[in-house]
Amino acid sequence: MTEILVVDDSKVMREMIVACLRVVDDSTFTHAASGLEAIEKLALKPFDLVVLDLNMPDIGGFEVIEFIRGQDKLQRLPILVVTTRGDEGSRSRALSTGASQFMTKPFAPDAILANVRSLLRQDAAGGAP
Repeated sequence: MTEILVVDDSKVMREMIVACLRVVDDSTFTHAASGLEAIEKLALKPFDLVVLDLNMPDIGGFEVIEFIRGQDKLQRLPILVVTTRGDEGSRSRALSTGASQFMTKPFAPDAILANVRSLLRQDAAGGAP
Protein backbone atom coordinates (compact mmCIF):
# COMPACT_ATOMS: atom_id res chain seq x y z
CA MET A 1 0.00 0.00 0.00
CA THR A 2 1.35 3.41 -0.99
CA GLU A 3 0.29 6.25 1.30
CA ILE A 4 0.43 9.70 -0.29
CA LEU A 5 -0.19 12.96 1.60
CA VAL A 6 -1.50 15.74 -0.67
CA VAL A 7 -1.07 19.20 0.86
CA ASP A 8 -2.68 22.22 -0.81
CA ASP A 9 -5.04 24.89 0.50
CA SER A 10 -7.18 24.50 -2.63
CA LYS A 11 -9.62 21.59 -2.39
CA VAL A 12 -9.98 21.62 -6.18
CA MET A 13 -6.21 21.31 -6.63
CA ARG A 14 -5.97 18.47 -4.07
CA GLU A 15 -8.72 16.62 -5.91
CA MET A 16 -7.04 17.26 -9.27
CA ILE A 17 -3.73 15.89 -8.00
CA VAL A 18 -5.43 12.80 -6.59
CA ALA A 19 -7.29 12.28 -9.88
CA CYS A 20 -3.95 12.33 -11.73
CA LEU A 21 -2.37 9.87 -9.28
CA ARG A 22 -5.20 7.36 -8.84
CA VAL A 23 -3.48 5.01 -11.29
CA VAL A 24 -0.53 4.57 -8.91
CA ASP A 25 -0.86 0.92 -7.89
CA ASP A 26 -2.40 0.22 -4.50
CA SER A 27 -2.33 3.86 -3.37
CA THR A 28 -4.36 5.74 -0.80
CA PHE A 29 -4.51 9.49 -0.37
CA THR A 30 -4.77 11.74 2.64
CA HIS A 31 -5.60 15.40 2.19
CA ALA A 32 -4.29 18.35 4.20
CA ALA A 33 -5.50 21.91 3.58
CA SER A 34 -2.66 23.65 5.38
CA GLY A 35 0.91 23.24 6.49
CA LEU A 36 -0.18 22.81 10.09
CA GLU A 37 -2.66 20.09 9.15
CA ALA A 38 0.08 18.36 7.15
CA ILE A 39 2.42 18.34 10.15
CA GLU A 40 -0.37 16.94 12.33
CA LYS A 41 -1.08 14.14 9.84
CA LEU A 42 2.63 13.34 9.48
CA ALA A 43 2.78 12.83 13.24
CA LEU A 44 -0.13 10.37 13.18
CA LYS A 45 0.92 7.87 10.52
CA PRO A 46 3.69 7.10 8.05
CA PHE A 47 3.50 8.22 4.43
CA ASP A 48 5.44 7.11 1.37
CA LEU A 49 5.34 10.49 -0.38
CA VAL A 50 4.21 14.09 0.16
CA VAL A 51 2.88 16.29 -2.65
CA LEU A 52 3.23 19.80 -1.27
CA ASP A 53 2.17 23.30 -2.28
CA LEU A 54 4.34 26.20 -1.12
CA ASN A 55 1.61 28.84 -0.73
CA MET A 56 -0.58 28.12 2.27
CA PRO A 57 -2.28 30.35 4.82
CA ASP A 58 -0.66 29.26 8.06
CA ILE A 59 2.58 27.32 7.82
CA GLY A 60 3.98 27.55 4.30
CA GLY A 61 5.49 24.77 2.24
CA PHE A 62 9.09 25.78 2.97
CA GLU A 63 8.42 25.44 6.69
CA VAL A 64 6.77 22.04 6.15
CA ILE A 65 9.85 20.85 4.25
CA GLU A 66 12.09 22.09 7.09
CA PHE A 67 9.89 20.28 9.62
CA ILE A 68 10.02 17.03 7.66
CA ARG A 69 13.80 17.14 7.18
CA GLY A 70 14.23 17.96 10.87
CA GLN A 71 12.56 14.72 11.95
CA ASP A 72 14.77 11.64 12.07
CA LYS A 73 11.95 9.31 11.03
CA LEU A 74 11.03 11.51 8.03
CA GLN A 75 14.52 12.21 6.68
CA ARG A 76 14.05 9.97 3.61
CA LEU A 77 10.41 10.85 2.90
CA PRO A 78 10.13 11.98 -0.75
CA ILE A 79 8.61 15.45 -1.20
CA LEU A 80 7.26 16.65 -4.54
CA VAL A 81 6.65 20.40 -4.52
CA VAL A 82 3.82 21.49 -6.85
CA THR A 83 3.43 25.25 -6.85
CA THR A 84 2.48 28.35 -8.80
CA ARG A 85 5.86 29.82 -7.82
CA GLY A 86 7.79 29.27 -10.99
CA ASP A 87 10.70 31.54 -10.16
CA GLU A 88 14.20 30.14 -9.83
CA GLY A 89 14.53 31.46 -6.27
CA SER A 90 11.57 29.39 -5.06
CA ARG A 91 12.80 26.32 -6.92
CA SER A 92 16.31 26.68 -5.55
CA ARG A 93 15.08 27.30 -1.99
CA ALA A 94 12.69 24.32 -2.08
CA LEU A 95 15.34 21.93 -3.37
CA SER A 96 18.05 23.21 -1.04
CA THR A 97 15.66 22.97 1.93
CA GLY A 98 15.01 19.32 1.16
CA ALA A 99 12.34 18.91 -1.52
CA SER A 100 13.00 15.91 -3.73
CA GLN A 101 11.50 17.36 -6.91
CA PHE A 102 9.87 20.63 -7.95
CA MET A 103 7.22 21.32 -10.56
CA THR A 104 4.97 24.25 -11.34
CA LYS A 105 1.24 24.61 -11.84
CA PRO A 106 -0.43 24.17 -14.18
CA PHE A 107 0.98 20.73 -14.77
CA ALA A 108 0.26 17.96 -17.23
CA PRO A 109 -1.29 14.88 -15.59
CA ASP A 110 1.36 12.67 -17.17
CA ALA A 111 4.14 14.88 -15.76
CA ILE A 112 3.01 14.69 -12.13
CA LEU A 113 2.39 10.96 -12.48
CA ALA A 114 5.89 10.45 -13.89
CA ASN A 115 7.45 12.48 -11.08
CA VAL A 116 5.55 10.56 -8.40
CA ARG A 117 6.43 7.18 -9.89
CA SER A 118 10.08 8.21 -10.15
CA LEU A 119 10.17 9.30 -6.50
CA LEU A 120 8.47 6.11 -5.31
CA ARG A 121 10.94 3.98 -7.31
CA GLN A 122 13.88 5.93 -5.86
CA ASP A 123 12.46 5.55 -2.36
CA ALA A 124 11.97 1.80 -2.82
CA ALA A 125 15.60 1.57 -3.95
CA GLY A 126 16.71 3.60 -0.92
CA GLY A 127 17.62 6.61 -3.03
CA ALA A 128 15.07 9.32 -2.16
CA PRO A 129 15.00 12.18 -1.38
